[in-house]
Amino acid sequence: MDPRSLLTRRTVMAGGLAAAAAGIVAATVRASGPTVWPDRPVHVIVPYPAGGSVDLLTRIVAERLEARFGQTFVIENRPGAAGNIGVAAMVASRPDGYTIAAATVGHFAINPFIDGPTAADPDRDFAPVSLIYELPNALVIPARVPATTVAEFVAWAKQKGKLAFGSSGVGTSTHLFPTLFAARTGIDATHVPFRGAAQTIPAMLSGDVAFAIDNLTSYMAYIESGQIRPLALTGTQRWPALPDVPTMAEAGMPDFDMTSWAAFAVPAGTPRAVVDRLAEAMRDIAADETVRRRFAVVGARALSSTPEQVAARAARERPIWKETVRIAGLAG
Repeated sequence: MDPRSLLTRRTVMAGGLAAAAAGIVAATVRASGPTVWPDRPVHVIVPYPAGGSVDLLTRIVAERLEARFGQTFVIENRPGAAGNIGVAAMVASRPDGYTIAAATVGHFAINPFIDGPTAADPDRDFAPVSLIYELPNALVIPARVPATTVAEFVAWAKQKGKLAFGSSGVGTSTHLFPTLFAARTGIDATHVPFRGAAQTIPAMLSGDVAFAIDNLTSYMAYIESGQIRPLALTGTQRWPALPDVPTMAEAGMPDFDMTSWAAFAVPAGTPRAVVDRLAEAMRDIAADETVRRRFAVVGARALSSTPEQVAARAARERPIWKETVRIAGLAG
């Protein structure tokens, strides 16, 4: 046989084998997700305004993600509708790992009971990645109010008559907790929804609202400056940043033991390889002492988890929030 013909046959065979191998690799990549992620900027949707707890804490994490992966993690604040607008934007994005959202307990365990079929379904529409943080909600009042305990505040509120409280939107934990508090104490309180704590705080300082039960992180600077006074914290134990502030149970208000928390979420169908890589990064970030100290300064605890642990926590808490939604008269 002509050596040139033999060479040609071998070249064709080699090319065919290479093409077959390439096809196998491509199929594997399609099944498991990209082998390199991220290779371009990642958009991180914060469904609340800049300056609030979700925004502040997510930005700390985003800095560490940028350092780890060498790509920009761009924060996009998309507030409104109790955080539903931002999460809806994440759900509508391509499931490729380049759009993630800092979803809260509201998105995982509260909003479906209020908005019904119009709310994003956490089991169908998006997938959890890892917990980011948890923090208590604080019953806070402006310093001008003459009360230093929950009992004194309730007495003052009843004497004053109709009061207003601020929240981060209808159906958020910052709405449900004060509604439940007012119902149990018998005070006359009107709900004033804002887009986030960044708007609630000025309204409190100006006298437009008298109290809030809101995420502690957003209020720490004002607590430290003496402009706002914390009376009690939700959760089962006192918070290290405010050791002298009692829990709601210690202050005579049981069944206020839920904390606020957030987790990264991605659109349903995002490759598991991407989800696992981001979750692995969160494990290292949450264990970093510098990050833990920065979180603690603003009253939060850094967390990480597997996707399954996020889903399990949401499932465990849904019955409690469902009952709270019913009591608040918001069941959809």
